Amino acid sequence: MSRFVVFFFAFLYFLAGSRIYAAPTKEIVARQVGNLQCNIDRLKIVADLASLQGTLKTLSGQVSSDAASAASIQDVSSSVTGAQSAIGVIAKALLTGQTAPAEARDQVKQNLTAAQTALASVTSTDDTVTANLEKATTQLTNAGVAGEGVVTNCK
Repeated sequence: MSRFVVFFFAFLYFLAGSRIYAAPTKEIVARQVGNLQCNIDRLKIVADLASLQGTLKTLSGQVSSDAASAASIQDVSSSVTGAQSAIGVIAKALLTGQTAPAEARDQVKQNLTAAQTALASVTSTDDTVTANLEKATTQLTNAGVAGEGVVTNCK
């Protein structure tokens, strides 16, 4: 009988402890997991940045003879990598049930702004380079729109 009582109280202790340390409230969980549009925006920013990195790799080879343009493309690539890294921090927080850090969101925005500034400084008279610059600009703009969608829809 005493084993049963000890087991019963141990069970109640662990049950109560699991309630106290359980997942956050429904509102926080809903915001973290997100609705359909929120998750679409999350996927779009990740996909757009990955595509942009591919375009930047192509551009890097195309402008290698122009030191200023090559440096600007490298700056864009570094900024995009910084944004991807910050998105990784956010994703890790979401996957572990933690609140996504606001600092990481700010880093994404700052890196996308820096990438946009650096990309705008690249010019070329080569039609192929110009086409890839336009493609990169569109991809970066789309990533920014998706990022704004995340901020708007993931509440």
